[in-house]
Amino acid sequence: MRRLRFRRRKAGGYSVQNKIRLVHGGKPYFDQMLEMINQAQVIIQLQVYIYDDDETGRAVTEALVAAAKRNVQVYLMADGYASQKLPKTFIQQVDQAGIHFRFFEPLFKSRHSYFGRRMHHKIIVADNRYGMVGGLNISNHYNDTPDAPGWLDFALHIEGEAVKELCRVCQNIWNGYLPVKPVVLCHDKNVQFDIQPGEFCEVRVRRNDWITKKNQVSRSYIEMFRKAGDHIIMMSGYFLPGPVIRRNMKRAAARGVKIKLILAGISDVMVAKYAERYMYNWIFRNHIELYEYKPCVLHGKVATYDKKWATIGSYNVNIISAYASLELNMDVNNAEFAGMLDDTMEKIIQNDCVQVTKENFSSHNGIFNKIWELLCYWFVRLLFYLFTLNFKQKS
Repeated sequence: MRRLRFRRRKAGGYSVQNKIRLVHGGKPYFDQMLEMINQAQVIIQLQVYIYDDDETGRAVTEALVAAAKRNVQVYLMADGYASQKLPKTFIQQVDQAGIHFRFFEPLFKSRHSYFGRRMHHKIIVADNRYGMVGGLNISNHYNDTPDAPGWLDFALHIEGEAVKELCRVCQNIWNGYLPVKPVVLCHDKNVQFDIQPGEFCEVRVRRNDWITKKNQVSRSYIEMFRKAGDHIIMMSGYFLPGPVIRRNMKRAAARGVKIKLILAGISDVMVAKYAERYMYNWIFRNHIELYEYKPCVLHGKVATYDKKWATIGSYNVNIISAYASLELNMDVNNAEFAGMLDDTMEKIIQNDCVQVTKENFSSHNGIFNKIWELLCYWFVRLLFYLFTLNFKQKS
């Protein structure tokens, strides 16, 4: 045990005794979530940005209710702004089942928060032993349905030491909004992991939350740009990086690192997409390869470099994730996993993307489009300023 602690400190915050698996979005993700809920024996913590009362949401709710009926403690938190359409019947159903449910403090109603701070992370922890972190919300949009495939996204399933930290993250978020004695949700002293040394994988939990002065996910991306020696592949559903990320991307590209950027061709937030396209000329100027994903909405938040390291979670490479939202990613320092994820991203580029170049972009991007993209870019920047104004005044 002493050796494992030394390795964890040496590796920059990584825990070692972990077994991980990449989970694709759509049906595989929700099948895995339901399996975790159905097999839980003691406690479930689920925190998510969007929880819709549609077919996917009701399937998850039914599984949570069934877990509560077999005396599993269930703690469910949804963001109060993004999940505000949940009907009263949902609240009544989970309350009657004995599920502990709370909204992350809604817009305009918080004494502790500021206008615009959202709980954007997506975490499920079962029995303090198994965890899953990704970019998927609980909604039909992210699931495979008879009408359409789920939006492209990924998650990481973890068993091991890193889950204990995920549990504490969920506990702290939950207790941060209780006016009474904090609830102890992490009973991890007796949890034993049946993981063989050959399966060990270095994993660390990374958070962004400027209210608590955490900027770990952004630092992970900066670390990636500085350490990469050969290539980087990044996937971001909503790409609008701030000056620090842009500067480090530019420096990596200038020293010969080949950067491939996978962005949405179809977006659910068109004003953000137009603002993003305003950035395309900056991308071209810095010799970064740009690809748009075409089959459906791209929602993934993934990056990897040199087939050595990867990160997966809720963090988009934009100023909202960097400075306003509460985000969580898992960093993986493992060549086998990073190489597999790298190959997966390359297949997506080859099979499902169209490369956007300066020439083909300019040919259909006329003066009116350019004006509109500029207006959208500054509109999004203005929204960001307003969303974080109160924080800036207090910091």
